[in-house]
Amino acid sequence: MDKRLVLITGHYGSGKTEFAVNYAIECSKDHHNVRLADLDIVNPYFRSREREDLLKSFGIRLVGNVNVNVSIELPALPPEIRGAIEDSQSKSVIDVGGDPIGARVLARYSEDIKKQDYDMFLVVNANRPETQNKDAVIKYIKEIEFASKLKITGLVNNTHLLKSTSKEDVYRGHRLVEEVSIETHLPIKYDAAIKKIAEEINSENSDIKVFPITLYMREEWMS
Repeated sequence: MDKRLVLITGHYGSGKTEFAVNYAIECSKDHHNVRLADLDIVNPYFRSREREDLLKSFGIRLVGNVNVNVSIELPALPPEIRGAIEDSQSKSVIDVGGDPIGARVLARYSEDIKKQDYDMFLVVNANRPETQNKDAVIKYIKEIEFASKLKITGLVNNTHLLKSTSKEDVYRGHRLVEEVSIETHLPIKYDAAIKKIAEEINSENSDIKVFPITLYMREEWMS
């Protein structure tokens, strides 16, 4: 079972924010008080705070600063972030910037987070050049841990090509995170894929249970 506080990070293009939004929505089925905190100040394109109305429809409270200036390396952040971290009555999901600069923002709260029962998941897309092999993923884990002053506790395989994702993409990504898991002893927490592919794999394969993703963060016209 995942911890009360879940931090989600991953390289640009990993689908980190898409997973974070889908994960928070899934959590809302079992928890009455779910918060999604947007700490991604690095990626200017796909931000969870752009889907505030959608999240509200699921009863999810979005925490984040809509006026964050991405040109400022470590901007001011709202006090509600600390509340999401410390409130023992809430299920809190934090969408973290997917590079060492973004992780440095999280480091501000590292001592508070260490006092909590927390998980930090690394989302991996094996189709991205920065995370295509075991050594690259492990190097990335170390960089994020050093910058955030926190530990990755689990891996998420989200190997995709957006709407062109195939079952083989998911299986290849699973093999990669298996290699990383064996060397680092980090568990594979989720394999994720767009809903159509997830349903296909789940109907024919009992070894991998795939978490279905809806592309909330992409407009219909996007590939």
